[in-house]
Amino acid sequence: MKSIEEFFDIQPEPQKSCFLALRSIILKFNEQVSETMKYGMPCFVLDSKPWLYLWKDKKSHEPYILFVDGILLKTPLLQSGNRAKMKHFQLNSNEEIPVSIIYELLNEAWAVRAKG
Repeated sequence: MKSIEEFFDIQPEPQKSCFLALRSIILKFNEQVSETMKYGMPCFVLDSKPWLYLWKDKKSHEPYILFVDGILLKTPLLQSGNRAKMKHFQLNSNEEIPVSIIYELLNEAWAVRAKG
């Protein structure tokens, strides 16, 4: 199994920089969020349960944030694809990261998890 650092190290640019920036944003969001690897991808854990994943689109290889409780999030910014419960927020690594939007999504995901 790859380590978290290996996952980021093997990504090509500009995706690597985008992934690293997302990682930093998520970890700085709240000190209760921790990081591990699950299913070969970075997983961000809250209360000992997966909260978010970082992954990439199969065709474009562009990064996205996968929200475990996505079905409970009401924002239209998320896509479900063929997933029943999770939703994701797609990014374009050639564009500036929409930090304020990501914080809105993290806040909503945090509130949903806090409700249980």
